[in-house]
Amino acid sequence: MSDRERERTSGSGRLLMGVAWALLLLGLWLWGREVTDVRHGISAPTTGDVAAVGRPLGVELPPAVEPLGDARPQRVDIPALDVQARVVARGLDARGAIEPPPYERSGVVGWYGDGVRPGMAGTALLVGHVDTRTRPAVFYHLSEMRPGEMIRVLRDDGTVAEFTVEDVQVFARDRFDAQQAYGARQSGRAELRLITCGGTFDRASRSYTANVVVSAYLSGTGL
Repeated sequence: MSDRERERTSGSGRLLMGVAWALLLLGLWLWGREVTDVRHGISAPTTGDVAAVGRPLGVELPPAVEPLGDARPQRVDIPALDVQARVVARGLDARGAIEPPPYERSGVVGWYGDGVRPGMAGTALLVGHVDTRTRPAVFYHLSEMRPGEMIRVLRDDGTVAEFTVEDVQVFARDRFDAQQAYGARQSGRAELRLITCGGTFDRASRSYTANVVVSAYLSGTGL
């Protein structure tokens, strides 16, 4: 077990946050619906407050396909991480942050139900815990994803939205740029963000120091 894994699974008496929910402010879903302008080319290598994770050069990605119609997500499958998780709609808490799934349901993924539905045009947001007090949770290995890998979202109309990962980034919480993290990369595309905690666990604030954000776009459909 690595030092990072020991840090995540230890920590007697700490109150895990699972995801730095306060970063997901109410205005984020407006960016997901392409209401504001977004800087392009943010998949370029970065340093400092925004760190790229495992972005090999020369990875050929498939073209985007046309967005799908209106349907709610039911399950998300991530073959590379051996994740198959039920998706539940979540709202906002009093702080304007997405309510996470309860810790006793740490294997469930939350979807911002008032935002974009996965497969439709815009940016849909899926959030999951990285760990609990005693064990890894559904997005524990999210930072290990690589460009070109597949994320499949089963929807309630029977269709499967197939997303290809573009990049994986770690955003420091104290200098977080929500538009850069969650804003649509290309107008008119169906995009997806998977979000969990990253960095290290800060005992003073009882939360993690960063967020891991996996960015993907719709590249195929299935039944």
